[in-house]
Amino acid sequence: MVTERTLPTSNPDSAAISREEGLRIYKDMVLGRLFEDKCAEMYYRGKMFGFVHLYNGQEAVSSGVIQAAMNPGDDYVCSTYRDHVHALSAGVPAREVMAELFGKATGCSKGRGGSMHMFSNEHKLLGGYAFVAEGIPVAMGAAFQVRYRKEVMKDPNANQVVACFFGDGASNNGQFFETLNMASLWKLPILFVVENNKWAIGMAHERATSQPEIYKKASVFNMAGVEVDGMDVVAVRAVANEAVKRARAGEGPTLIEALTYRFRGHSLADPDELRSKEEKEIWFARDPINRFETFLTSNNLAKAEELKEIQAEVQRTIDEAVEFAESSPEPDPSELRRFIFAEDV
Repeated sequence: MVTERTLPTSNPDSAAISREEGLRIYKDMVLGRLFEDKCAEMYYRGKMFGFVHLYNGQEAVSSGVIQAAMNPGDDYVCSTYRDHVHALSAGVPAREVMAELFGKATGCSKGRGGSMHMFSNEHKLLGGYAFVAEGIPVAMGAAFQVRYRKEVMKDPNANQVVACFFGDGASNNGQFFETLNMASLWKLPILFVVENNKWAIGMAHERATSQPEIYKKASVFNMAGVEVDGMDVVAVRAVANEAVKRARAGEGPTLIEALTYRFRGHSLADPDELRSKEEKEIWFARDPINRFETFLTSNNLAKAEELKEIQAEVQRTIDEAVEFAESSPEPDPSELRRFIFAEDV
């Protein structure tokens, strides 16, 4: 068993989180967890097909960056093939995400994308990408157009930032190095968020990279780099807020390495036999939702009964999303060639 990397510590009591914000973040995290649980159920019941990669365990990263530090619907989000929860945090309705997973015409990608290709122009979700590191240059392009609109076109509304999510495996791909170099050179408003869940499919991160501490790679590009406990939404929020502040001020990108863990196999087709029981138990004990519940109740921001009510409300939303997906129409075969070009969206 590989020695566990020491997680960075933070002082959550010093973080000024209001009751309203705390409950909003909690609801987003619960939505992500229960949505993915329902996806697993629907997949095994034969309602979904193909590869489905779930996000269970990593909710603090999506909620801590998108919901807590960004402006969903205005700022841009670029995802990976593990994209359902990023879409939810970005504001895409659960019913549209579920319908997409069912391959229905009412899905956010009109049934064309499925699990790995969530997209929503309305919510500034730039897409999920099946190929590792594929979305990194796309995200940089979005950040470049923001700066171009601001400085060349003098657009007063061009103050968006971009959050680009990818896994530890992507940090050894060529797109990663080329894109970080350009983004730093041009001081683009982008957050490169590495969700280091220790495993790139079936390859342990420590076995595949000469520098396991990914955030240190930022120094090569004269870029801010920081590691954070990706199981602590309060810590993620603090780091992301600072990165967003720097980006909006024109101070360039930040590489954030969030140390996290997926509670399920790589995909629902993965028997998950490579990871040891001991390793899993260490990380299960760090469940980000349980930790945030403790934070909220111990800081008198919420009562346990209120959190249970939120869980029930979210479950009703998800149940309604399944009903919506099941009753939605299949894409019409006559529209097979629609939505290929942007002008037809």
